[in-house]
Amino acid sequence: MKARDLIERYRKGHRDFVLVSLQGCDLSGADLYQVNLSGADLGRADLRQANLMGARLRRADLRWADLRQASLSGADLGMADLTGADLQQANLSFANLEGANITPVQLAQAASLEGAILPDGSRHE
Repeated sequence: MKARDLIERYRKGHRDFVLVSLQGCDLSGADLYQVNLSGADLGRADLRQANLMGARLRRADLRWADLRQASLSGADLGMADLTGADLQQANLSFANLEGANITPVQLAQAASLEGAILPDGSRHE
């Protein structure tokens, strides 16, 4: 699937894009509030400044994705692979990261982790 196809279908009210392949696509600045991208391949995708609030990204492949300044507040990233993903200034408040493949260094780059469930299952204060 191409980024423009996803955005067009989203604008028409479609929200479920489970297991879709969007590897390397440009979704920078896209408004994808509460989209379901569970199991999607978003490796190397450009998601800078995207609105992914409340998104379902469970088990998504986000390896080497650019998530700088993305809003992931309340997103479900459980079991997602975030190897090498750039999370500088990303908002991860109240996000679920339980079981996600992510490093402490990546988490430290985020703008907010308030209330987030961390990979080990603990909640960030």
